[in-house]
Amino acid sequence: MSIKDAKQSLDKVIDKARVHLYKPIQVAEILHRDRTEKDINLSDLSTYRTISKKWRDIICIKFLGRTSTSSARYQDDIFNDNAIPPKVLAELGKENRSKNGIVEAYIYQKFAQRFTQMSTGLDYCLTHDKTNFNLNEFLAMFWNEPGLRRSIDKIYEIVVYSLFSALVEALEVSVEVSLNPAKSDILKEFEDFANRVIQLTTKQTSIKLKARINRVGVTNAADRGLDMWANFGLAIQIKHLSLTEELAENIVSSVSADRIVIVCKDTEQKIIVSVLNQIGWKSKIQSIVTETDLLTWYERALRGKFANSIGDKVLKKLTDEIQVEFPATDNTEFMKFIKQRGYEKLSDKNWTIS
Repeated sequence: MSIKDAKQSLDKVIDKARVHLYKPIQVAEILHRDRTEKDINLSDLSTYRTISKKWRDIICIKFLGRTSTSSARYQDDIFNDNAIPPKVLAELGKENRSKNGIVEAYIYQKFAQRFTQMSTGLDYCLTHDKTNFNLNEFLAMFWNEPGLRRSIDKIYEIVVYSLFSALVEALEVSVEVSLNPAKSDILKEFEDFANRVIQLTTKQTSIKLKARINRVGVTNAADRGLDMWANFGLAIQIKHLSLTEELAENIVSSVSADRIVIVCKDTEQKIIVSVLNQIGWKSKIQSIVTETDLLTWYERALRGKFANSIGDKVLKKLTDEIQVEFPATDNTEFMKFIKQRGYEKLSDKNWTIS
């Protein structure tokens, strides 16, 4: 294998990676360990397969404040033949050692570039208010930037959450939890359970809660299942890509809620209904919300009759969630890291980012 082929494999993994670049960072840390400690054999996967996740996580915690939540199997895909198998790592390692860490430097330059791109999305939110924020324009920034397109599903999720959550709060929706009075004998037997888990007792047999919509949290594109849930029995699944029969089965089978809302692009609505009818699960779907619906509701929330009470809340949630999902790297700390490793002194025409 040539270094050109090895670099192409690396670039493919970087291009396919979402903003956080967990897998490329793992490659960088394996190469760094090989170059500095010389205690692993890049041709022998067993010497770094598991431990390299810890090396990666140290960096991720430092600059992202989080680590990968994907399954171990998905994380191990980095070593598959179509990604960065040992033969590719060995070739990259030779280049990296001979050029004082040039491949590591290249990966971290790509990491910095990706977060610089993401900051444009955050800047848009910070420099626009309810009078001029345009959802179409905002989404287009992610569709049109190759480095950000891989994270469009998360952006859709944030867009939906920000609107839905703000509207549920604005409507002051409440949820009542109560038990069947005929089951008071069971309540007496399990009052300690009812009190600690449901917050019901023989003296207080019902409670009223504020309705809330919650995001499940950071997930990987390869993970299937729930995106958001509500404490009033609703599950929300965001699908900006085509819904196949297999994916539909995954969604419904992995979400135990009886009421599911699917958010999708307009062009996918008929396909989704058709697929759900084919597998006999349409009854579980409460409704399908399209991108047109989102655009209409955003326009109404930001510039409609109740914009003064809703608009700012929507945009604050949007901004806050982007910062949580894609934490901006502390540039001072990151540059200190680059200098500590000596990456800023390295230069090679074959490892210059575009």
